[in-house]
Amino acid sequence: MYTICLVEDEKSLSDLIKMYLEKEGYEVIQFFNGKDALKYVGGKSNLWILDIMLGDEVSGYDIIKEIRKQNEDVPVIFTSARDQDIDKIIGLEMGSDDYLAKPFSTKELVLRVNKLINRIYKENKASKEIIYDNYVIDLNKRVAREDKNEIKLTTLEFDLLIMFLNNKNISFSREEILKKIWGEDYFGSDRAVDDLVRRLRKKMPKLNVSTIYGYGYRLS
Repeated sequence: MYTICLVEDEKSLSDLIKMYLEKEGYEVIQFFNGKDALKYVGGKSNLWILDIMLGDEVSGYDIIKEIRKQNEDVPVIFTSARDQDIDKIIGLEMGSDDYLAKPFSTKELVLRVNKLINRIYKENKASKEIIYDNYVIDLNKRVAREDKNEIKLTTLEFDLLIMFLNNKNISFSREEILKKIWGEDYFGSDRAVDDLVRRLRKKMPKLNVSTIYGYGYRLS
């Protein structure tokens, strides 16, 4: 059973989300304030759902900072009552995997949870490694290494890396990357693509990712 940590200070909404997730077979741990959630970080969790604006002095941003200090891989979905690009961009920069603006359909949230759980935990990939320069990328374990040293990549960074490696010398527009990495139902700014590429380049500088100005990117 997969465990979902749900941080939402509106109890009625939290209870509704919990009910829907439990129908899907998930175990749900509820937090109604940021302090309690922050104390739990590092405990059992396969996915976090974080409201950005909480009722105490601890925000969703504070919580994801602590999550990412301890675990680069666990998926995080941000929710916010403010439907602003800046919230989405900041969330993605901090390592969130998805974003939903309130009010949202609880069924849509569950679908996004299922998608992330399936992609990260359930998909059976044959054990395979890709070698690029002196990087070794293990597709089965979703781990990248350089000279046997693991490179800490977020879920989105790893997905972008695999997209490039599986499509060398193919140019992708920013819109195409948004759809492939964030999904067809994501409508955020393409600035998120630029930021994700920047972070991947910083962590793996030997990747020859070219910028196609006014269009997108290509790995050669």
